[in-house]
Amino acid sequence: MKILGIETSCDETCAAVVEDGRRVLSNVVASQIEIHRKYGGVVPEIASRAHIESLVPVVAEALQAAAAPTAELHAVAVVHRPGLIGSLLVGLTAAKTLAWLRGVPLLAVNHIEAHIYAACLERDPGAASCGGAPGPFPCVSLIVSGGHTSLYHSTGPLEHRLVGATTDDAAGEAFDKVAALLDLGYPGGPVIDRMAERGNPRAVDFPRPWLGPESLDFSFSGLKTAVLYHVRGKGAGAKRRSTHLSPEETADVAAGFQEAVVEVLVGKTLRAAEALGVDRVLVGGGVAANRRLRGRLQADAHAAGLEVFIPPMAYCTDNAAMVAGLAYHLLQAGRTADLDLEARAV
Repeated sequence: MKILGIETSCDETCAAVVEDGRRVLSNVVASQIEIHRKYGGVVPEIASRAHIESLVPVVAEALQAAAAPTAELHAVAVVHRPGLIGSLLVGLTAAKTLAWLRGVPLLAVNHIEAHIYAACLERDPGAASCGGAPGPFPCVSLIVSGGHTSLYHSTGPLEHRLVGATTDDAAGEAFDKVAALLDLGYPGGPVIDRMAERGNPRAVDFPRPWLGPESLDFSFSGLKTAVLYHVRGKGAGAKRRSTHLSPEETADVAAGFQEAVVEVLVGKTLRAAEALGVDRVLVGGGVAANRRLRGRLQADAHAAGLEVFIPPMAYCTDNAAMVAGLAYHLLQAGRTADLDLEARAV
């Protein structure tokens, strides 16, 4: 069963074809990083216009790479929430049109749930499916990206209960803002990951925002402020000092900040697993590509006797393979969408 997935929730234009929910036949991503770099972040109106320009050739490339003409598609899947409304509408309109033209089902995919499902892609076909053991479910799912930092109790591909969320900045947003403070450019996640590798994570002792001994929520605004004070000094009139930091000092700040974020993300994920009585943890989203997070989660989870599921790097950031893969389970469950499906920001 071949499903075309379309993902335009933020600033990547994505299309993919996935067979039977697992085998990725194609996965095409058109990045907008260079478009938004000079603004230091995603500009919603510019993002939606770029999607309009890129979507048709991206879909065509995905179909060609998969050797799957539209006549062979069994369904069309699209992310309809959460995300930037203008961006979502571009993908949603295209998906509705294709589904109507080909007379195949339209499947509405939640962007966050697709990130959770990314860990199921291209798994060993000899193992049980991701709909049951010994795959990742049931598990604690940590979704961490530029717009989301959340913990879920996931009992199946389509069953997720929110157990923890950010109260302010998402982790990826904090990475971007700290990178800006250090004059490292945009996007912040990859550059801090690289810079931190050269630094000493114990050189600067940044706070760990635990929010209480049992809390599963996240807060990174205070940590971001701690970096601001360290770099610029306290006081409204403090002169910007980031340009005066040596490369070694910049690397130490990056490493200390990253270590604080990773320690909290991993610690709360393991705390949730213990509270919920599950022995599997999963991480997804753009920040899941962070090497320190991947390494620390694997080490600490294994030490606690937990099994870890992490998507390949290609499926951490926004992509349509995870959309088409999850859509297979929606179709199997008979959860198709009508052509009046609406985009939703949250």
